[in-house]
Amino acid sequence: MESGGEKRRVVVVGGGIAGSLLAKSIQFNADVTLIDPKEYLEITWANLRNMVEPSFAERSVINHRDYLTNGRVVTSAAINITDTEVLTEDGFLIAYDYLVIATGHKDPVPTTKMDRLNQYQAENQKIQSAHSILIVGGGPTGVELAGEIATDFPEKKVTLVHKGSRLLEFIGAKASDKTLSWLRSRKVEVKLEQAVDLNSTSDDSQVYQTSTGESIKVDCHFLCVGKPLASAWLNETTLKTNLDKKGRLMVDEYLRVKGRSNIFAIGDITDIPELKQGYLAQRHALVVAKNLKLLMAGGKESKMSKYGPGSEIALVSLGRKAAVAQFPFTTISGFVPGLLKSRDLFVGRTRKQMGLQP
Repeated sequence: MESGGEKRRVVVVGGGIAGSLLAKSIQFNADVTLIDPKEYLEITWANLRNMVEPSFAERSVINHRDYLTNGRVVTSAAINITDTEVLTEDGFLIAYDYLVIATGHKDPVPTTKMDRLNQYQAENQKIQSAHSILIVGGGPTGVELAGEIATDFPEKKVTLVHKGSRLLEFIGAKASDKTLSWLRSRKVEVKLEQAVDLNSTSDDSQVYQTSTGESIKVDCHFLCVGKPLASAWLNETTLKTNLDKKGRLMVDEYLRVKGRSNIFAIGDITDIPELKQGYLAQRHALVVAKNLKLLMAGGKESKMSKYGPGSEIALVSLGRKAAVAQFPFTTISGFVPGLLKSRDLFVGRTRKQMGLQP
């Protein structure tokens, strides 16, 4: 395959947890281009801590340039793919030998690190100046945000409204129960099986109506509901037939898009039957990095590494010292999982993995 020692062109679309680690891992083995609408990688599981402690974001928001020292960064969104090229929003055509799609979930964030840090500063101001706060959504984001605020600002009145019958529906009922009692013990008011009409308030009143007719008066709200997959842009591309009904890319055991020999997909956008979690996205990236290195060195496809779906391990932080953890056979809450995750939220470990000072 190699002609005169030229490196193969690998284009990675999406600079989240998976795409960035992949680009970093193969930057000296290939001619790498990372396409991402923002200039940085964000360690997403630290986002909520950043809101209560903005200085934490200095370590968890990392410019792509800091770890991708031997590749190209194109700051733009990909809008189309052919069998040989990727087209970006500002009209660039970028040719590839191998393509990796890692666009994850849609999250409209600022382009520069500076603007992102300022955004955290503003969110923090919003929390600081409010006496009462409404959180809409009882998934991992809503629960972690409630935990962070209740820990750092115990004097604030926090109300969490969730439309499901229990918190954290993606993990077992036991973990949900432990989380609920932890939040209630911290004076967080949790209302289940209710929705909130965010349009029901006029700017000056800040009274929200819930679906059961209750009124909640607060100073501000945070919307913490699931974000859509960032795969709609693939609907008109050469990969449109490779998406499942939920808009996920169907992959084989090597994380190649099914039926394609030179296109891979990693992270949340894949149809792998497992929880969508950052540490699994990192595992996807490392498997594909290995497979690309093998293929680029002329290795046999039969020697490629397979990816086995991750076991059901979930960690949800509850403030700085506690967390709830679910392992395949047991659920624990309190201090031990808290040590695992809450203190540093694995930021140091991830920075190290990206070749940076922890």
